[in-house]
Amino acid sequence: MYAVIKTGGKQYRVTTGQKLKIEQIPADIGQEISLDQVLSVGEGEALQIGAPFVPGASVKATVLAQGRHKKIIVFKMRRRKNYRRTQGHRQNFTEIRIDTVSV
Repeated sequence: MYAVIKTGGKQYRVTTGQKLKIEQIPADIGQEISLDQVLSVGEGEALQIGAPFVPGASVKATVLAQGRHKKIIVFKMRRRKNYRRTQGHRQNFTEIRIDTVSV
């Protein structure tokens, strides 16, 4: 059974036992969280699609870590104008493990 959840402005297809990195949420390491914005849940012919969310469906997850992604470099340049700008960015993330998918 899988579910499509929405968190941090992004959508993820998750199954039980899967680990993934999502946008940072305020939670402690080891804390169990509930993701209630479930867009669809099921498998095969038993797939339920919400409008926009499936009523009563939720995904339970455990927070494994809080961290920051690798640095990305943002470089802007205008040729022949002596214009160069370099900027770095590191995005925060929360790593979670999906425990249960329930309808």
